[in-house]
Amino acid sequence: MSANRLAAVDAYIARSPEFARPILMHLRELVHRSVPQAEETIKWSMPFFTCNGIVVANMAAFKAHASFGIWSEVDSPLRKEGVEARGGGMGSLGKLTLLEDLPPDKVLRALLAEAARKIERGERSTNWKRSVAGKRAEPEVPALLAAALRRHKTAGAQFAAMSPSARREYCIWIGEAKREETQQKRLAEALAWIAEGKGRNWKYERR
Repeated sequence: MSANRLAAVDAYIARSPEFARPILMHLRELVHRSVPQAEETIKWSMPFFTCNGIVVANMAAFKAHASFGIWSEVDSPLRKEGVEARGGGMGSLGKLTLLEDLPPDKVLRALLAEAARKIERGERSTNWKRSVAGKRAEPEVPALLAAALRRHKTAGAQFAAMSPSARREYCIWIGEAKREETQQKRLAEALAWIAEGKGRNWKYERR
């Protein structure tokens, strides 16, 4: 595995719906060809690509569509063609169901490269990153997790000390579990990891 690629992203793509896999694989390769210094991470249970610790782009797969967002003002031209016709959706490109829904590679590569240049020039600084993060609401803690944290004092204290994004990842992970068996399994793992001060994706974090 390359130093700037994560096994967690491989796993995310592998468990995505079949229609979405070629879209995600293509976008991933496109990012790394356009921004060779880009690094991968998992935030809010989705793959993100960063440059100097600042987000360049992110992608996601859902039951019926995929999405891709370029975190920069330079993505505005993409909104002019076809996005509304695909029913909106998160990201810069609307709801993606086929590779053909993507703009030409040349267009996306130019926009990704420009977004990275903005970061390199300091036009999108860590202060921008903090201001965006600061605007996000605190995660709503699932009742199951909240009750367990009250009982488990060490985990409760560690959870309170975590960053909002780290807490959010645990909340989403447990909240999206449908079966009681899955909920209880995730809850047990989460409590053990939280008590040790570990993030949801600690296995894939750089050491």
